[in-house]
Amino acid sequence: MGLIAGAVGGWCYWYFVGCASGSCPITSSPYISTVYGAVMGALLLSIIKKSPAKADKDAG
Repeated sequence: MGLIAGAVGGWCYWYFVGCASGSCPITSSPYISTVYGAVMGALLLSIIKKSPAKADKDAG
């Protein structure tokens, strides 16, 4: 889920903000921006999401 949301966010950032000069390494290409967003979204979700085993230990 985070991968897809990040990819959409990365593409939207490239489309709406982007880099007019082409000198920005991440936002100058829609492919790089989309992949970067997907990686960041997946990492963020994996940090936030609790594992089921840990949730069970906390409850009992």
